[in-house]
Amino acid sequence: MSPESTAFDERVAAHYEAWYETPQGQRADALEEAALHRLLQHFPEAHSLLEVGAGTGHFSRWFRERGLAAVGLDLSAAMLTQAEELNGVTLVQGDACQLPFARNAFDLVAFITTLEFLPCAREALRDGLRVARKGVLLGVLNRWSALGVRYRLEGIFHPSIYNEAHFYGVGELQRLLWSLAGEQAHLVWETTLLPEWWPKRATNQPWGGFIAMALLSQIIRPDDGL
Repeated sequence: MSPESTAFDERVAAHYEAWYETPQGQRADALEEAALHRLLQHFPEAHSLLEVGAGTGHFSRWFRERGLAAVGLDLSAAMLTQAEELNGVTLVQGDACQLPFARNAFDLVAFITTLEFLPCAREALRDGLRVARKGVLLGVLNRWSALGVRYRLEGIFHPSIYNEAHFYGVGELQRLLWSLAGEQAHLVWETTLLPEWWPKRATNQPWGGFIAMALLSQIIRPDDGL
């Protein structure tokens, strides 16, 4: 990792948790965690979880509070240092594209606002499917939401972490997961983080700023080399 990348990671890590204390961050956190909680209801027998791209461990700690034995993995030493200072969960430094775990090592594997920033998103998902016994959870910023459009436009004028991000839509995520796990794989999803004037907190329409999606009962194609 270059000195420039290290410095950038350190700046992001220093402010990441502070954002959740702002009114905007508190609202986003509550809505996203509520959506993830509803996804977890589809896995009543899950006991362990790996969060890939855990950052400061914000969501890993939340998963632990839900009763899961959670492990957070991140490549950034700066993020992991912040996570350790916050008395987080078990942490591992590692590459999302080559997870250092055996097949079926965890019940669930989660990617929460991680997939957008990975240059190897397909490979990371494939490896997540290998490691997960029961399924995969995704929390992804929605390309086709007002929030997603705003982030992309802001990135044109002001450098931010979103400049290099690949935002996804619901359909693109579905096609990506089915291409890896087989079209028989069962997906459930909703979106949240809608405009404040929206009458509902979550919807089954693909317009909310945050896509919460789960893959259940995965069927792995033999030619995927899992």
